[in-house]
Amino acid sequence: HQIHVVNDVTLEFPKSGFVTILGASGSGKTTLLNIIANRLKLKGKEYATSNTYGLVDYCGAFSSECSYSLGEDDFGQTIRSLPEASRYIKSEDILYEIKKIQQKQVLSDGMEYDCVQRGMSLREARQFLASKEGRKQEAYIMFAQEKYSNGETSLQYFEKYLHPNALYLLDEPEVSLSPANQVALAEEINKMARLLECQFIIATHSPFMLGTLNAKIYDLDKDDYDVAKWSELENVRYFYEFFKKHKKEFE
Repeated sequence: HQIHVVNDVTLEFPKSGFVTILGASGSGKTTLLNIIANRLKLKGKEYATSNTYGLVDYCGAFSSECSYSLGEDDFGQTIRSLPEASRYIKSEDILYEIKKIQQKQVLSDGMEYDCVQRGMSLREARQFLASKEGRKQEAYIMFAQEKYSNGETSLQYFEKYLHPNALYLLDEPEVSLSPANQVALAEEINKMARLLECQFIIATHSPFMLGTLNAKIYDLDKDDYDVAKWSELENVRYFYEFFKKHKKEFE
C-alpha cells in the first residue's frame, strides 16, 4: 500500500504482515494519522474544521491534495476496498473507554453496597438500580466523578477492537499501559501482523513498543520522513543517555 502526502513525500506501507511506525515527538504524527484515516474513510476518523473567522477550508484543501493507492493482494489482484473491521484508534478513545468501563463498574458496585447498607435486600438493590430513578442517579454520579485509568482496561479495549485481516491506525497505544504491558501489546501486534493478515500504522514514542515491534520506522523529525532504526530516534536516545548517566545506581 502507498499513502502519498504533499511536498512530494511518499510513505510506503507494506502489505499485511507488516507494522509501520511513525516516530518522534511533537512532529505531527497524530495529524498525519488523521489525514490517512480521512482519505481511507476509516471508522474513528476526525475532521478538523476551519475557524469561524476563515472562509477557506485549509484542512480539507490539504487533505484533498493527498492521494493513495491500495496496491495488489497476494494473488496479484488490485485491492478495491479495505476490510470492514479496519479502524483508527486514538489515544483519547482508549482513555474514554477506560473511564466508561471502570466508572460504570465501580459506581454500580458502590451504589449497590449503599442500597444494602440502607436496609434493602440485594435483589431490591439491583431492581432499584435497574429502574428509571436508579439509572438517573447513576448517570448523575458518573458525570461528576473523575477519570479512572487502568492498563488492564486498555488491553481489553484492544482485544475488543482488533480483529484478523484488517488495517489499523493506532495513535499512541501505550497510553495508560505500564512498560510490561506496552511490550505485551507490541508482541500481540507482531503476532497479528505475522499470523492474522493484519496491517498496522502506529504513531508512538514509547521506547518499549519501538524496541519490540517488528516494524518499518519513519522518523518524522527528519527530512522527507526518513526511515530510521528505533535506537536512533531522539526520544529513545534520551532514555538511553538518562539511564547511562545513572548506571551506577543500578549496579
